[in-house]
Amino acid sequence: MYSKDGENYFIVDAHIALWDARPENQRNVHGKQFIDCFYDYHRNLSPEEELWTYEEYLYQGGGRLMKDLFEDGYVDHAIFQPAYLGEFYKNGFGQTKEAYGLAAANPDKLTYNHCFDPRDGERGLDRLRADHEKMKFTGVKLYTAEWHGESRGYKLSDPWAFRYFEECRRLGIKNIHVHKGPTIRPLDRDSFDVSDVDHVASDFTDLNFIVEHVGLPRLEDFCWIATQEPNVYGGLAVAMPFMHTRPRYFAQILGELIYWIGEDRIFFSSDYALWTPRWLVERFVDFHIPEDMTEYAPITIEQKKKILGLNAAKMYNIAVPAELQLPDAGETATGPRQPERADLAGAA
Repeated sequence: MYSKDGENYFIVDAHIALWDARPENQRNVHGKQFIDCFYDYHRNLSPEEELWTYEEYLYQGGGRLMKDLFEDGYVDHAIFQPAYLGEFYKNGFGQTKEAYGLAAANPDKLTYNHCFDPRDGERGLDRLRADHEKMKFTGVKLYTAEWHGESRGYKLSDPWAFRYFEECRRLGIKNIHVHKGPTIRPLDRDSFDVSDVDHVASDFTDLNFIVEHVGLPRLEDFCWIATQEPNVYGGLAVAMPFMHTRPRYFAQILGELIYWIGEDRIFFSSDYALWTPRWLVERFVDFHIPEDMTEYAPITIEQKKKILGLNAAKMYNIAVPAELQLPDAGETATGPRQPERADLAGAA
């Protein structure tokens, strides 16, 4: 919990990972390219006092994660969103076994989401069923630009992807997190295009599609899609640190999201270990839309509380102490929307 000026905030970090990018786990030069790109994001968007060395950035381990999030970072609950990247790393980039073990040992603090690749076909479906039988996860994280043999990406609307979503529906895996944001070397930018979200959100209305990184740099595309599709949500991973380097740009991102889809479908995310949550939480609570950006309404404390944790807590059935709840916390845009949003959606 974070407290400031007499207000208490329940914090859910909706996008974290444990990774191993050490040289001994790198399968080829692309493994080094990938982690170097991550480190460039960290180095260029972080306050100087929050910078890690390159060496400690390669691997953190569970002990440091627990300290950075729950002792130092104000986080009440966090959700693993793994990326496998088997073409680049011998034992995978996101350490799924270690992450699952940590979540199983700390169910009050951690939720484990899994990953799959529809290009694995029937074999992958069998593995998804077996993994779910063991782990009982309710969410997955998909990386549509991940390389797979000769393939350098896939679309959520591909026939095999539909087979996997149908299986997710059957298994009760309701929360589909998708990286649709800035590219990471050497992955292809166009494979992160957000347009295929529109297709699957329309066909799987009983699943939630959480677009990580809110589609950046395609924010406008994301907003138009999410306005039409009430089961599409936005994760603020990677957008958050722009509070430090480009506060007006962050104000634009946040202002557009609240205007188009409302505060009930936006999730705070540190993208740990790209960044640690402590300074992001502190700065977000203090953040205000600049007064001269009159096209956007000021952001309220209630809106910040929803974004920082109450929205994700509702989706994942995370218990929130009564004193930290809001009367209408978690009311999503599946219900009646504000007239101007309904008018825009009807006119599009």
